[in-house]
This record gives sequence, C-alpha cells and structure tokens, in this order.
Amino acid sequence: MLNNLRTFHYPISFINVQDKNTTNQTDFTDISDAPKTGRLLSLDLGTKKVGIAVSDELQFTVRGVAVIKRKGWKKFLKEIIAYLAEYDAKALVIGLPYNFDGSESEMSQEARRIARNFSLSIEVPVYLYDERVSTYQARGNLWKLGLNNKQVREKLDSEAAAIILQDFIDAGKRFNKE
Repeated sequence: MLNNLRTFHYPISFINVQDKNTTNQTDFTDISDAPKTGRLLSLDLGTKKVGIAVSDELQFTVRGVAVIKRKGWKKFLKEIIAYLAEYDAKALVIGLPYNFDGSESEMSQEARRIARNFSLSIEVPVYLYDERVSTYQARGNLWKLGLNNKQVREKLDSEAAAIILQDFIDAGKRFNKE
C-alpha cells in the first residue's frame, strides 16, 4: 500500500525561530542585575485573573493599571507584550507565591513556568519576587480608601501587583546599599 503513495518534494528552508540565546535560567529570583531606572511592569498571577502594575521611570512610585482575564498562553503573551510596549518597560516582575512557612506551592511552580515562558518570548529580563501577603495587604489598602466590596474585587489584583512591584524595587535599593 505504501508503494502507491506519491512522493512530493517541497523545498525546505530552515528558519531560525528563536534568535534569542537562551541561558536556561531556572531561578528568576536573583535581582542583583535588575534595571535601576526605567519603568518596570509587574504581574500578580491568579488562576483566572492577572493584576498588572507599572512603576515610573525613576522607580519612585508604582500604580496598578489593569486586571485582565487569564486565557490561553498566546493571548496572555500578546496582552503582556502590549503592556510592556505601551509603558516601555525595562523588565517584567512576576509575583512568586510562597506558603506562609516559606515552602513553595503548586502556584509557585506555575509562576516559575510562566516566568520561563516569558523569558523565552520577550526581550526584557524576567524576575520572580516573593508575593506573600500582597493580596491581604492590597485588600487592607483598598478598604482604607473606603472602597466597597465590589470595588475592592475589581482593583484587588492590580493593587497586589503594585505591592509586589514596590517590594521588588525596595529590595533592589537595599541590595545596592549592601
């Protein structure tokens, strides 16, 4: 039966799909080489939603900018690339969820996987930063502003991303003093 099949010869050109050199970085928690100036973008990853925050160019202030629904990887990647471009961000910071005892959870592994995927797909460096209690702190901040429960739910993830980013920037400043 295989003898009856026609053979077609198509010219094949090999395209270098990924020009970027990969370093097989698996630990994105070393912030010693993080940009000291320029905007940074941060993500608070959830299973359904992602909070996004950005810093100013001097990294003095941070603010939540959006909450997006988390759907497939390609759509998610395109949205984040658009935010990186819109704010001309010099790095991407992703919250790394640890358990309260410091151990890693299933979401920690998911954050590491997402960080790895981003590092292979975007031109700016990717960092992971401890996000323990960021959501609780964000909720408290929003309640102090007098927001009702619905408003808190709408802004919670972007506020948590802002807290992660501020903590990341503050840690970088402490690191530089040592």
